[in-house]
Amino acid sequence: MLKIIHTCVDYWVIEKPAGMSFHAESESMGVMESLHKDYPDCDFYPVHRLDKMTSGILLVACTKEAATLFGELFRQHKMEKRYLALSLRKPNKKQGTISGGMQVSRRGQWKLTKEKNNLAVTQFFSSYVEGKRLFWLRPLTGKTHQIRVALKSVAAPILGDERYGGGASDRGYLHAYSIAFEWRGESVCYQVAPSLGEHFSPILLDHVVNHFVEAKLKWPQTKH
Repeated sequence: MLKIIHTCVDYWVIEKPAGMSFHAESESMGVMESLHKDYPDCDFYPVHRLDKMTSGILLVACTKEAATLFGELFRQHKMEKRYLALSLRKPNKKQGTISGGMQVSRRGQWKLTKEKNNLAVTQFFSSYVEGKRLFWLRPLTGKTHQIRVALKSVAAPILGDERYGGGASDRGYLHAYSIAFEWRGESVCYQVAPSLGEHFSPILLDHVVNHFVEAKLKWPQTKH
């Protein structure tokens, strides 16, 4: 059963485990099928997704009206999301903005292009912790595999993301840590630290809390 972080009339906030697809694959239930099975009297409408390898915060709407409102918030870039990622590689820059077009490549991969329209934009800070590079990421758009492609483009593919050259591990080390938005006149923010993964150590998670403090971070100004 999925862990439920918050429920209200309009939406639920859940924690998706790494390795679970959004929709069913062969005989394995996805997020939506699991919700419908465990809560048959509730209605659920998808408003955004997480890749199979990604864990963390996921919103589902409970009404068509709420789903429409969330769609507008995403289109207007009014959903503030933060992700954690780990890499064993040293990036060619420690912080900044990664921007470019997204194009299908090969073997189910995507790649960044020099296209100037319909950009995928990701901002990040990073630290060196316990022999690994820890990334704190702010995606300003929501393209397929966006963060995975962005980190590969700076020579730091995500640990466990074999599709993009990150090497084998017990899981893919990308986690949707928080999401914040305005809802019916109220500012709301939900967050969940990763609970599984041998490399998501207590020391590393303490570093997240103590060093990636939003009030102190100076995110780059950019148009998207």
